[in-house]
Amino acid sequence: GFFQSYAVEVDIRDASNATCLYADWMMRFLITYESNNGDYKTTTLNLSSSVTHNGSVCGNDTQAAVVAVQFGEGHSWSINITKNNETYQGDFITLTYNTNDTAVFPDAKRKGPVTVLMKDPLHPVQLNTVFVCHSFYSIEAENITQIFWNVTVQAFVQNGTVSKKESRCPADTPTSAPTVSPATANVTTASTTTLSPAPTTAPKPVENPVTGNYSLKSGNKTCFLATMGLQLNVSQDKPLLININPKTTVADGACGNTTATLKLNDGNSTLIGF
Repeated sequence: GFFQSYAVEVDIRDASNATCLYADWMMRFLITYESNNGDYKTTTLNLSSSVTHNGSVCGNDTQAAVVAVQFGEGHSWSINITKNNETYQGDFITLTYNTNDTAVFPDAKRKGPVTVLMKDPLHPVQLNTVFVCHSFYSIEAENITQIFWNVTVQAFVQNGTVSKKESRCPADTPTSAPTVSPATANVTTASTTTLSPAPTTAPKPVENPVTGNYSLKSGNKTCFLATMGLQLNVSQDKPLLININPKTTVADGACGNTTATLKLNDGNSTLIGF
C-alpha cells in the first residue's frame, strides 16, 4: 500500500432504519508540531483499523447532517453538511488530534487534545446525487494538511437508497482531445498532397521548470528561503514529467531552532515536503 491507512464506511440510518447519510472514504493528516527541544516536526496521522462514528446525524431542512468518526488514541474528525432546496455542501471540518499519543507525537511539547477547524472547499452537489472522488485532494489550515482519496458520500439520502447518479470531482474527469471539424480536416488533407514526403515533427522536449522563490517567516523575519526550479519525474506505465509552477504554488511550513519544514502545494493535488 502507498499509505498505511484504512477506509472508513459510515451508514447512518433514521428512525425507520432507512439510510439517510452514507460515506466511504480514506484520509490521512500531515501535522506539524513543536517538540520538547523547540524543533518543529511533521508527523503523519492515519486512521486506525478500529473506527467509531458516535455523533453522526442525518440532518434535515433546518439541522446540518454530521459525519463524525473517532479513531486511535483520542483522535476524532467530523464534517458538517448543510442543504438548501436543491443542493447539499460540506460546511466546516473539525479535526481533534491528541498529542498524548506518543506513537504519533513521541516528543510533543504541548500535551493533550488540539482542535483545528477548516472550511470545506468543495462545491455544492445536487440532491439525490452521490459525490465521488477517487483522486487525491487536500485541505490545509494552520499546521495541518488533510489528504483525502477514494471518497464516496451522499447526505440527505432520499427513500433510503444511495443514488446511482454521480457528481465527480474535477481531478477524476478525464480531459478529452480537441475534435477537428470536417471542414478543417479537408483543408489539412488538401494542403499535404505534395510530390515530396511531409517532414516529420520531432516530439517537443519538456521545458525546464520555472525558477521560483519560496520563503517562510518567523514573526517579521524570514527564516527559510529557497530559490529553485522543481520537476517531478514519476515512473508509472510510462514516464511522466511534472513541472511545478511557482505562480500557482503556495508555500507553508514552520521554522524551529535546528530544523525547518517547507510544504509546497501547487493546487493540483501535488504536495512536496522538505
